[in-house]
Amino acid sequence: MLNHLKQYDIILGSQSPRRKELLSGLDLPFVQKVMPDIVEEYPAELPLTEVPLYLAQTKAEAYRAKGLMQENTLLITADTVVIVEDMILGKPRDKEDAHRMLRTLSGQTHQVVTGVCISLLSGKKAFSCSSMVTFAQLSDEEIDYYLHRYRPYDKAGSYGIQEWIGYIAIQRVEGSFYNVMGLPVHLLYNELKAFGKSN
Repeated sequence: MLNHLKQYDIILGSQSPRRKELLSGLDLPFVQKVMPDIVEEYPAELPLTEVPLYLAQTKAEAYRAKGLMQENTLLITADTVVIVEDMILGKPRDKEDAHRMLRTLSGQTHQVVTGVCISLLSGKKAFSCSSMVTFAQLSDEEIDYYLHRYRPYDKAGSYGIQEWIGYIAIQRVEGSFYNVMGLPVHLLYNELKAFGKSN
């Protein structure tokens, strides 16, 4: 499948092992290249649901600016945020911040939005995906166990849906499960089917 993309060297511009795992599931040859020190800032007036799309495109521009893209490069960048109570929960600063985030999510329904940018030197296509996730009530003991055992400090909202906390706490997911993991592969596949043919 996606044989028309064989002309490209596909790069996943992300350090996330979850995104690497999910993109691998599409049976595409690619390499994962991490460019550190990309400043993940966004305009204060930007609607919260548009932040991950903005950051995914910012990451793509950073790769382009560093000269890491060639004529046959197809770059995939992404960013995921958790939105609850009109605020964004990104990656936690430390254990205390992670505990605060999980306490905030406990017993609540929150939104997970992932922005994705597919880039060539000649152009790009950006899109986003939204899912709603409902958490059961979590005790401090459960939160502390999860943080000690799984150390989810590289994850938006301080949790991974595919881990222990997902098994015991997530009551309902409306939308894409894989989007909550960090990459809406169903949408990415459909975009890739059309992308190389029209760019």
